[in-house]
Amino acid sequence: MNVECSSCGRLNRVPPARVADRAHCAACKGPLLPLAKPIALRTAEEFDELVRAAPVPVLVDFWAAWCGPCRMVAPELEKLARDRTGSVVIAKVDTDALPTVAGRFGIRSIPTLVLMRGGREEKRVAGAMPASAIASSLAL
Repeated sequence: MNVECSSCGRLNRVPPARVADRAHCAACKGPLLPLAKPIALRTAEEFDELVRAAPVPVLVDFWAAWCGPCRMVAPELEKLARDRTGSVVIAKVDTDALPTVAGRFGIRSIPTLVLMRGGREEKRVAGAMPASAIASSLAL
């Protein structure tokens, strides 16, 4: 999967099995991993690879750009990503860009948050809520 460096913006190829490790950008040597912010998944293959191989739980945010509640929960997910760096990966799936992935999970309303462990769905919640409520609802 590709991870964008927060310092220089360069995309770095990262094996999903290493998302909880420490790594640096190939270009600027700035910190790249572990992920301290949500990562946008661009393809169904990238999604499958991440949820199957990640050594930590993956919290998937099914969202869309036009959705008001999705925009409200985005900063809460950023807080959660910062607070849980290295212990959970937060992935964003745009349901308009990846409808097949959303369809596999029967996503009917957004935002829907799905907690994945070992490639399998463990829990899900729907609706906008603060970071603390997300963490307690999903037992993060």
